Amino acid sequence: MPMKPKRPCRYQGCPKLTDHKSGYCEDHRKLMQNHYEHFARGYDHHKRYDERWRRIRNRYISHHPLCEMCQSKGRYKAAQLVHHILPLADGGTHDEDNLQSLCIGCHEKIHKRNRRVD
Repeated sequence: MPMKPKRPCRYQGCPKLTDHKSGYCEDHRKLMQNHYEHFARGYDHHKRYDERWRRIRNRYISHHPLCEMCQSKGRYKAAQLVHHILPLADGGTHDEDNLQSLCIGCHEKIHKRNRRVD
């Protein structure tokens, strides 16, 4: 039975042929896999938010059971999330002065506001 013909590598400008299912030649396969892992999948949630974080979160939310943003506006709403004021990706920590208990609505407002600025 004849084999399928090889196709050009999907990496822009690469003249090599490949029959690999990814469409990339041997030289570019690992490069594109690393690119996918970093940009498409992002960080590993379990590395950043481990058991230590869950203990910190539970302790913080038990001491601050109301949404801090709603409370500053005179409303009383139960907090469901603990938010990092300075994100971990930007050098923030799990210290209590960098945390804020929020309801889901306020948490969404913060992240939508941050996306528009960027």
